[in-house]
Amino acid sequence: QVQVGESGGGLVQAGGSLRLSCELSGRSRHNMAWFRQAPGKERDNEREFVAAITWGVGIRYYADSVKGRFTISRGSAWNTMYLQMNSLKPEDTAVYYCAAKLGAPQDLELSNSYDVWGQGTQVIVSS
Repeated sequence: QVQVGESGGGLVQAGGSLRLSCELSGRSRHNMAWFRQAPGKERDNEREFVAAITWGVGIRYYADSVKGRFTISRGSAWNTMYLQMNSLKPEDTAVYYCAAKLGAPQDLELSNSYDVWGQGTQVIVSS
């Protein structure tokens, strides 16, 4: 069974940068995405879409709140995904989750489209 795991979270000052990584076990044909859950929003339906990248062509999608600051990418083997986060703001503080789904690259901004989730990595941005 495919699994994903995140790494790279931490504490950073506002304006700083972090790079998150996600590794998918096994052969990947998955569309992949980053979601985040801010403090106090623990319900699944409150995981906020951050960015997604499709399998194959590698089309990228971003939430408006992170456009121009965050960059999503995949490794050459397609089973690794990254999120480069620059110009971080205190409102970016959240647990960041990696998610993966097979099939058509549709509804990529919806958390319930994904059936593989990581455990999350904490990002704290201090003001």
